[in-house]
Amino acid sequence: MQLSPAHHDERLTAPRSWWAIAVLIGLACALMLLPLGTLPLLAGLVGGTALAGMLVSSYGSARVRVVNGALAAGEARIPVAALGEPEVLDAQEALAWRTHKADARAFMLLRSYVPTAVRVPITDPQDPTPYAYVSTREPQALVAAIRAARG
Repeated sequence: MQLSPAHHDERLTAPRSWWAIAVLIGLACALMLLPLGTLPLLAGLVGGTALAGMLVSSYGSARVRVVNGALAAGEARIPVAALGEPEVLDAQEALAWRTHKADARAFMLLRSYVPTAVRVPITDPQDPTPYAYVSTREPQALVAAIRAARG
C-alpha cells in the first residue's frame, strides 16, 4: 500500500548491537548459575536473555506517524494545525538540540541511536511546550508529511 504524501509511518527500532548485548546479559546470568547445575544454567540463559530482550524491544520500538491531521510521536498526538514550520536536524544539529540547546519544557521523542531528528515549533498559545523534538531516520519524509498534512 502506497502512503500519500500527508502520511508518514516509521518505527524506531533498537539497533542490532542492543540485541547482541541482551544475549550477552543472558549468558552472564547463566554463568552466575553455573555452579547450581545445567537446568538453572539454561533457565538463567533463557530468562536473562528474555528479560533483556523485553527491555530492548519496549524502549526501542517508538513509532512516529503523521496520520489523520496529527503528528503521533510515541504517546503524544499533536494536531498539525498546532505546529509551526518543521526543521530537519542533521546529526550535529540534533545533538545540539538534545544537549545545550534543549528546553526542559519541550516534548522530546529521543532515541540516542537515531542520529537525525526533526524539530517542530508548537504554535498553540494554550500549550506551554515550545517545540517537539522527534528522532527519525527519515527527517525529510517526516517534514514533507507534516507540510502536506497542513495543506
